[in-house]
Amino acid sequence: MIRTFCSAVLLAACALAPGSSPATAADGGPCATPSGPPPASSSPTTVNTLRQAYECVLDNYYSGPVLDPKVLLRDALAAYTQDLVRRGADAPGLRLPALTGDRDADWAAVAEVLGTGDTRALPAAITGMVAGLHDNHARVERITPPSEDGPVGTGIAGLSAAQGGRLDPAARPPLFVTRVLPGSPAERAGIRPGDIVEKVNGIPAFIGEKVNQSLVDTFASGTVRLTLKRPTTGRVRTVKLTEGPVEEQKRAVTSKTLPGGVIYVKVPGFFQGVADQVIAALKNTPKAAVLDLRGNGGGSPREVTRLLGAFAHGKVTSYFCPLKGDCTANRTDDSVPLLGLRLVVLTDRACASACEDFSGAVKDNGLGILVGTRTAGVVSGPSEAYLLDDGSVLLLPKVRHLGPAREIIDTVGVPADHYAPMTALDLAKGRDPGLAKALSLL
Repeated sequence: MIRTFCSAVLLAACALAPGSSPATAADGGPCATPSGPPPASSSPTTVNTLRQAYECVLDNYYSGPVLDPKVLLRDALAAYTQDLVRRGADAPGLRLPALTGDRDADWAAVAEVLGTGDTRALPAAITGMVAGLHDNHARVERITPPSEDGPVGTGIAGLSAAQGGRLDPAARPPLFVTRVLPGSPAERAGIRPGDIVEKVNGIPAFIGEKVNQSLVDTFASGTVRLTLKRPTTGRVRTVKLTEGPVEEQKRAVTSKTLPGGVIYVKVPGFFQGVADQVIAALKNTPKAAVLDLRGNGGGSPREVTRLLGAFAHGKVTSYFCPLKGDCTANRTDDSVPLLGLRLVVLTDRACASACEDFSGAVKDNGLGILVGTRTAGVVSGPSEAYLLDDGSVLLLPKVRHLGPAREIIDTVGVPADHYAPMTALDLAKGRDPGLAKALSLL
């Protein structure tokens, strides 16, 4: 995997203007909205950092005003003590104090128990507290500056069950490689798209019928041992991969003309400027378009509404709803000229966040046909970034996303109109069932 790129959910933090100064969270002060890149050097995580995160969640998270402070602090202390136990550093007097639900009093009680705190366990406490929100767009990240030597990784840039920083809990076996970077350690080792991952460091990819979520951490290590099966031959082999330099992949739209004058456009993400790239690729197209959103992890809601404006005007694309008060309707960008094309959209379980925003709008508004599989169901709401005093970034949604029909897409996903999944054998043989189905519909 590549560990030096910003994930889709971190766009707000990664796209800060270079050269500007970050708004750092002053020692003892609240979390801050970044106005520049996170600092190059980080400070240790302290008890005050944990307090900042606690206050930040209560003040800025979608349901912060109605959260129970006792639960937040319980989850934080549980993760803190678990980290101590794993390291053999447990403290005999460390217990969860009696909590009442009073925000300030409960924090004071926990702070007294923690004392100066363990700087190695405190990041785990913050992560555990945020994980307790059970929100796929809420997380804490430490963004490391890119290496002067460029990105590094094994070169396995895609797995069939990958959904951002986790594996799809609904994934069916087998787990297989979907993308290998050219010139990478994985390519040099002969790994190809379609290769089935049976074990990682001896750990099975599936336990029964459920994907093994522990593989996420295993893949993130510098050296990994993969047991692979080639679907075309049945050959099983074990490959040891050590991360090394990989070529940085530029995010860009690619297109080609298919039989019958249909234009196929691959949209890897809803990054800044992507809508205009797609529209440019589709101009002067007389017939129909296939937009391939498979593997698209999301990005900017503004790019979604702009691209939808090329296919319809005057339509509601989604709603952003606060905890209390009226929802805000997001609408097509009607300044974009209509293309007048028939549209098929290819989706899969890695289509998440803004990708689901786009897919839901296409389906609900009758703008086209969805082919592939149900989307990820990872679209709780757009995140905003907050900087803590140790240089880590807390990402929290302020609103909830609803589809154009005011339906919940988060955790459910957008169903495809025509089911056409990609299998390991399809990839290995260069077949594309989704695209074949799309062409048959056009």
